[in-house]
Amino acid sequence: MNFTLTPAATKFIRMMIRADGDASSGFRLAVSPGGCSGLAADISVRKEPAAGEAVVERDGVKLFLPAESRILLDGVTIDFADTPSQTGLVFKDPKQVSCSSH
Repeated sequence: MNFTLTPAATKFIRMMIRADGDASSGFRLAVSPGGCSGLAADISVRKEPAAGEAVVERDGVKLFLPAESRILLDGVTIDFADTPSQTGLVFKDPKQVSCSSH
């Protein structure tokens, strides 16, 4: 899997798992096309992956990734933003042009 998790994103995911799960839980990241960044995410903490989901470990964090997510996250940097306009995971995709460039 060719994607990058920033330390801020890793910390956020760890906090989510601690709040909603236990040590064996994972973080389900279902990504779909949409939004200005090119990607929209549906996130949840799960005990185990659903059928067909890959388990990817990064920095001690277990991610559950459906097939579409694995394709869309190729080359993407996953960051965490906490700003007045946005709080949550941010996807930086070098292949995606921003909304303002039209």
